[in-house]
Amino acid sequence: MVVECVLKHSAVTGDGSKTFILLLASLLRVIHTAACKVPNVSHTYNSREAAVASTARRLTKKLLTFALEELDDIIAMGVVPYGGCLQREDFTATTHSQTNNPCIQKLLASFFYSRLGQTHCDFFSHLTSEVLNNWKLQNEHPSISLNFIKDNLPALLTPVSGFPISCSRLIEGQVIHRDFATPCPLRSQQPVKAVVLTGFLQPKVLCAGEVLELGCGGQGIDEKSRKERSIVQFSAWTERALECAIAHLQSLGVSVVLSSAKQSAAVLALAAQAEICIVECVDEDELSLFAHLSGASPVTDCLMIEPDNVATLTFCQSILLGAHRYVHIAFHDSDKRLMVKPCGIIICGVGEGQTDQYICSFHDAIRMLFSTWKPIGVTATTASKQTSNESKPSQTQSQIPNLSPSQQCLIEPGCVVPAGGTFEFLLHHALIKHGHSRLVMDDTYLDIFTVSQLLANALLSVPRHVYSHSPRHFLQTHAGLVNEQKHNDIPEQNLQGGVSNKPCCREIDIPSKVFMLGFGLESVSCKYQLLLAVLQCVSSLLQMDSVLHIHTTLHKGSKGLANISWECTKAEVEE
Repeated sequence: MVVECVLKHSAVTGDGSKTFILLLASLLRVIHTAACKVPNVSHTYNSREAAVASTARRLTKKLLTFALEELDDIIAMGVVPYGGCLQREDFTATTHSQTNNPCIQKLLASFFYSRLGQTHCDFFSHLTSEVLNNWKLQNEHPSISLNFIKDNLPALLTPVSGFPISCSRLIEGQVIHRDFATPCPLRSQQPVKAVVLTGFLQPKVLCAGEVLELGCGGQGIDEKSRKERSIVQFSAWTERALECAIAHLQSLGVSVVLSSAKQSAAVLALAAQAEICIVECVDEDELSLFAHLSGASPVTDCLMIEPDNVATLTFCQSILLGAHRYVHIAFHDSDKRLMVKPCGIIICGVGEGQTDQYICSFHDAIRMLFSTWKPIGVTATTASKQTSNESKPSQTQSQIPNLSPSQQCLIEPGCVVPAGGTFEFLLHHALIKHGHSRLVMDDTYLDIFTVSQLLANALLSVPRHVYSHSPRHFLQTHAGLVNEQKHNDIPEQNLQGGVSNKPCCREIDIPSKVFMLGFGLESVSCKYQLLLAVLQCVSSLLQMDSVLHIHTTLHKGSKGLANISWECTKAEVEE
């Protein structure tokens, strides 16, 4: 179940698997310690273990409720002002300009450093930046471009094993991961016209699952011969229909057919005579991307093709990548429908395992960037509640409803902080301060004070792991942060709406003597989603009353049975 929770979180944010386990273990420890300190109510429970388990479940429920209701505000007030926000210019900057404005580079470098090590982090961060620059949508928010890349990445990526990683590059146009089923003649005419076909060029006598009966024993010879003649006539009709389809393609000037289905031998033979290239069994994702970029709608019946279904290409030719031969196409430059520079991504590795690791890391980097830029969509409702509770002047309350749309999102898209435990240090201090302020305000907030302390103590496990090589450095960093927060409070006008509007590329408020800025940058949004995912996993773990140990060895084939058992367990817990 823990692995399933980690995978589900990683599939959304692309990062945080190791931190997930560290926080999970730390939260379980602090919750168990706090539950053991509660006076034993033996008259209610049969044993102390049962009382501790019940107390732990109550604490976990309060922690999750606290995180869902107030954690975003605390992060916006106590973490975001000490970081910065990525700008659209950072997202669309070229490689040359990023040397002076390296926000995206630092964010990507810190991500790839944790995945691929120091050797390849700079290379992949530059490669990712080039992909972002080529696939940027004009006048659109970066999250829209990132969402498009994320959804189409399987069709854009081409793994090539047997070559060093330095051979990885971008390639113009799109690579169709199939080879030509018919010979591809060298053509001098330009441009090339292509269609996307989702059906068969030649009508089939029988479809899958159908049965043809050729008469029974009781039927006469005349009836049987009549049915045989019908089949021969139908076969002749399909041949004529195929000839009409090929002639129709020739009349439209089509020379390339991208088909999702496998065509018959007769289709391939007749297409080769007509010098029409057939690419069959093309993946649906690749056809969908081709249709989106070319603007040509796929068709099922070849006789129904109209000029709007025909795509114009600059070229369509074979390309040899490693041990595989693919089809390489490029879209016409004069096509005004394209707002991007279409390009494929070739990822090289010495072996298949390394290549797969590079591709997974690249995919997760795009997920991380999308989560960073995706608006969380939280308004300033809770901030206004806190303002009224603390009896702020009415002038501040009247300003909150007039916030701009970008300020109404407490954790603004693109918020980042220096990596290396910065987020955890800042949130630790903000949680302690928040808990004390609520306790001073009213004794009824004792539960909020308790859960704030628990979460704050659990967070320190992450920077302790980061500075495990130097515990003294951990203490110095923590103490330096507290001093900086005391002597350099963020002005209140920067906290209205919970965001700091300064660009990330300016100097971070906290000096480099306090934090190791060499670690790069981290996404605040990803960290926030990580905390929620860990708390939900802890809540699910502690809902279990007991564990039954079985002596039967589970083999690989029993994976489905294990999943069924886990689903049944969740259903029983909900009941």
